[in-house]
Amino acid sequence: MRSLLHPHDPILSSSPLSRLFVAVQFSSSVTSLRCRSQPPVMASSAASVARLSELDGSLKRKEEKLWGGRFEESVTDAVERFTESISFDKQLYKHDIMGSKAHAAMLAHQGLITAMDRDRILSGLDEIERIIDAGKFVWRMDREDVHMNIEAALTDLIGEPAKKLHTARSRNDQVVTDLRLWCRDAIDRIIARIGHLQVALVKLAMKNEGLIVPGYTHLQRAQPVLLQHLLLAYVEQLERDIGRLNNCKDRMNFCPLGACALAGTGLPIDRFMTSNALGFTAPMRNSIDAVSDRDFVLEFLSANSIIAMHLSRLGEEWVLWASEEFGFLTPSDSVSTGSSIMPQKKNPDPMELVRGKSSRVIGSLVTLLVLCKGLPQAYNRDLQEDKEPLFDSVKTILGMLEVSAEFALNITLNHAKIAKALPAGYLDATTLADYLVKKGVPFRTSHDIVGRSVALCVARNCQLSGLSLNDLRGIDPVFEEDVYEYLGVENSINKFSSYGSTGSECVAEQLHHWISKLQIG
Repeated sequence: MRSLLHPHDPILSSSPLSRLFVAVQFSSSVTSLRCRSQPPVMASSAASVARLSELDGSLKRKEEKLWGGRFEESVTDAVERFTESISFDKQLYKHDIMGSKAHAAMLAHQGLITAMDRDRILSGLDEIERIIDAGKFVWRMDREDVHMNIEAALTDLIGEPAKKLHTARSRNDQVVTDLRLWCRDAIDRIIARIGHLQVALVKLAMKNEGLIVPGYTHLQRAQPVLLQHLLLAYVEQLERDIGRLNNCKDRMNFCPLGACALAGTGLPIDRFMTSNALGFTAPMRNSIDAVSDRDFVLEFLSANSIIAMHLSRLGEEWVLWASEEFGFLTPSDSVSTGSSIMPQKKNPDPMELVRGKSSRVIGSLVTLLVLCKGLPQAYNRDLQEDKEPLFDSVKTILGMLEVSAEFALNITLNHAKIAKALPAGYLDATTLADYLVKKGVPFRTSHDIVGRSVALCVARNCQLSGLSLNDLRGIDPVFEEDVYEYLGVENSINKFSSYGSTGSECVAEQLHHWISKLQIG
C-alpha cells in the first residue's frame, strides 16, 4: 500500500492540492472500507489527475476551516502562524485517536451514528495512525492542531461518516482528554526511569559495602556515615517522587470527554461508557471544570520539579566529589567530557547538566502557574500554551533520570582518598558526647566537655583519639579507659543503633529492604 508522502513542492503543503494529493495516496487502502450505501471513496487514477488539473488554478486559496461557516474572510498568514499548535501538539496523536475511537463507539451505541459509520470511522482512524507511525503523514499548519489534522484526513479518507465524529464533542473537551491520557502514560514512563535510577544507586551501594565517608551539614564536616546510607537517602527521596506521581495520576484519572465546549450537550450521550473505555475512574462531574481544569498539569509539573530538585542535589554532590579538592569519586571516560583548551581536564558534565536542567523543569511549573492564574472560567485559548512546558518538562526529566543512572553505574569511589580524608573534622565528637551521656552526664554538660576537648585538639593539631586519658581527665574526671571504644570513625559508626541510623546493622537492614523491593539479584 502506498502511504501519505510529503509532497516535494512546498506549495502542496498548504494548498487544496495537498488535500487531494493525500486522498489519492489513500485510494488503495480504502477499498475494504467501502460499503454499498456509500459511493467509492476515491475515483480512478485518470479521474484523480483530472481533478488535480481542476485544482491547479486555485493553489493559493486556503482550505476552508472546519469552523469557518460564519466567517467571510480567511485569517491572515501571521494569525495562522501565531495560533497554530500542530508544530508541538501532534505528539498527542495516539491519544487523540484513542479518544475518537471511544467517542465513535459511544455515539453508535447511543444511536447517534450507525454501526456502519462507526466501523468506517474506526478503520479510517486505524489507517491514519499507521501512516503517522510510519512518519509519512502530512501535518498541515492551516489545519491548526492535531485534532483538525486527523479529522480532516479522516474526511479525505472515508468521506461523510467522518463528519459525524465530532457530534457531542468540542475541541475543548477533546484536547483535555488527550492531555490527561498523555500525562497518564508519561507518568508511567517517568516512574520506570526512577526505578532504573534507584536500582543503579543500590548497586553502587552494594559495590561499596562498609565504606565510611564524611557526612556534612552546612557543607562542613559533621559525622561519619556509611556511603550506603547516603546513597539510600536518595533512593528514599526517589520513592517519594514515585508516590507523588502515582497520587497525581489518581487525581487526573477522570474523564472530561462529553463536557463539550463547557455546558455539556442535549444529545443522549453516555459519558460513563467513554470514561470506562479509556480507562478513567469516572467522568468529571462538572462540565465547566472539565474543560477549564489544568490542576492535573500543575500537579504533574510540581512533582517533576521536586524530582528535578532531588536530581540536582545528587548532581551537585557528585560534581563536588569529582573535584580535585574532594577526589572522592572518579567518573569513567564514558560519562565524562574534556576541555577544548585544557588538555588535562576531565569534567563530570552530565551531572552538571542535570543540575542545570533542573531550572528548566522548575521554570515550566512557574510558566503554567502564571499562565493559569488570571483565567476566568471556562476554556480560554491561553491554555494552548500548557503543552510546550509540559512536553519539555517530561522530556527533560526523562533525560535527567537516564543520565543520572548511567553516571551512577560508571563511577569509582576512591576508597584510599576517602580514608585519608576521614580524620579531619572531628567526626567522632558527637559520639564522644553520647559516651558522656551514658556515664550520666547531662547532654548540655557533655556538649561543653567535648567542645573543650576539641579546642585542645585544635591547639595541639591532633585528633580526639590522640588525646591521652590524662588529657581528657584534665578536662573532666568522668573519662575512663573505655572512652577509646568511642573514638575514631569506625568505632563511631559501630555505636549508631537507632532505627534508620548509619550504624552497620541498620544500614544492612535498609539495603536488604531495597534489594528486595527493587528485585535486584
